[in-house]
Amino acid sequence: MTKEKTSLNPEDQVLDYQEKRLILFNDEVNTFDYVINSLVEVCKHTLEQAETCAWVAHFKGKCPIKSGPDEILQPYKSELLNRQLTVRIE
Repeated sequence: MTKEKTSLNPEDQVLDYQEKRLILFNDEVNTFDYVINSLVEVCKHTLEQAETCAWVAHFKGKCPIKSGPDEILQPYKSELLNRQLTVRIE
């Protein structure tokens, strides 16, 4: 009886999971309250998380608001775009 050697070395395994980020960009159209409410409703952020993201986007120009695989982020992106927010997956 022969045993097959299996590799448990992480470098030998190919991962098809690619971590992406959903980025919120600052705009001069939407109010802070609208952005905050959208992040709470769509992304399920707490009020504090949403406020922080809105301020970071305002001062830095952009803010990551969610991370994960592309197929998980796409519905969030679509809904935020429907709400006229400027977002992109990177």
